[in-house]
Amino acid sequence: MTSPHPVPASAGEIAAAVRAGEASALDVVESHLERIARLNPEVNALSVVFADRARAAAADVDAALAAGDDPGPLAGVPFSVKENIDLTWSATTNGWRGLADAVPERDATIVRRLRESGAVPVGRGNMPDFGMRWDTDNDLFGRTVNPWNRDRSAGGSSGGDAVAVATGMCALGLGNDFGGSLRLPAYAAGVVGLRPSRGRVPRAAVRGQSVALTLQQFSVNGPLARTVDDAALALGVLQGWDADDPMSVAAPPPSPHLPRRVGVVRDPGGNAVDPEVAAGIDRAAASLAHAGWEVVDIEAPHLEEAAVLWRRLSCTDMLISLDPAALGQPLGRSATSFLHDSTAAARPYETAREYAEAWARRAAIAADWRRLQRETPLLLGPVSTSRMREPDHDLGGQEPADRAWRDLWLTVAANFLGLPALALPTGPGADGMPTGVQLIGRSFGEDLLFEAGRAVEAGVPPLTVPDALSEA
Repeated sequence: MTSPHPVPASAGEIAAAVRAGEASALDVVESHLERIARLNPEVNALSVVFADRARAAAADVDAALAAGDDPGPLAGVPFSVKENIDLTWSATTNGWRGLADAVPERDATIVRRLRESGAVPVGRGNMPDFGMRWDTDNDLFGRTVNPWNRDRSAGGSSGGDAVAVATGMCALGLGNDFGGSLRLPAYAAGVVGLRPSRGRVPRAAVRGQSVALTLQQFSVNGPLARTVDDAALALGVLQGWDADDPMSVAAPPPSPHLPRRVGVVRDPGGNAVDPEVAAGIDRAAASLAHAGWEVVDIEAPHLEEAAVLWRRLSCTDMLISLDPAALGQPLGRSATSFLHDSTAAARPYETAREYAEAWARRAAIAADWRRLQRETPLLLGPVSTSRMREPDHDLGGQEPADRAWRDLWLTVAANFLGLPALALPTGPGADGMPTGVQLIGRSFGEDLLFEAGRAVEAGVPPLTVPDALSEA
């Protein structure tokens, strides 16, 4: 893929240049708006673009610098905000027609923290209705296209933000991850996606309405970026206790003297791994070994059981919270199909006893993972055991729904257990699509994740930033 336009700078490079007076925040935003105007019509990653407001916010950053004030560690960095995260500049639609006019009264805490750090919102990231799918399409904004190959899915549910970051339309994306919704789009687009530890980053303000237990336990907000350093920089701004989210906590200090030992999960669940996926795992493992890490093969404890429990608990709660009778109008076409197929395949719990026993079993599984990670604090494995499949790969009946879920057993296990996980690319595959892996750490072990992620990043071939939709 050719790259006739300058490769966009990283978030860290942008902030350093703006803070040093080597570039203006307004010029940075203008260059990204130019890329948006040129590329977004092809990929439909950003559902709303904030051209005038972004320019005004960038001018405020420049004015603060001129006055001798500190604009923040992310001065002038353009970022996107997923359609289910509150930003007062547009409706928080959740990708659903029923919320097309739902403009929030205040920014989400994580949006406010980014803006206070000097970062500039440039657009909204597209998503499926209520983030339910592993693809990005809805009746309100349409489909997001994978910039590497239009015949492959962009992943979901933070697909719009991942594609916006991958194509250089923004330097950071703000999304969330209930069942791989940051890591799968990162894998699809060839970027870095961080699922933080449960509670480390505030999720959403709770104001009187009940919140499903699976949302409390499985879902986290986190960043998408083009480098591991940028993901770490974003986490430093996003993290911390928040009065509006009772799940949020202040992260404890990093554990000292953890063993530099990585357990490689080469074939999660024995479901067979695509050769290109296996090659990406090999490249990551070799990079870690070269950097001095001890690399061993392991099996993830109770992996299938964790994936089954995650799915059944999630579908049980979704049937209640997304009941059309309670919503007042139906979900979109693809979301309705996904909910029907997935819940039929998952067998939601029918009794309170079953539901309670599933949550009780989670503690036993988490204890075995904790014992494993005492000696082997990081796990390395695939985000998906397959290459990115075709658009709508997760629709069409119980068989596609089962297949999409089986691809992601290792990914959803991290959600089930509340563990941090970092998805990152491992160079291009023979099919022209990015390859990638994920690292799963101990609870609040993000520092070690970043250390290992940098070692992987340094040892694999880089990816070109797509400047046009691939004709593959």
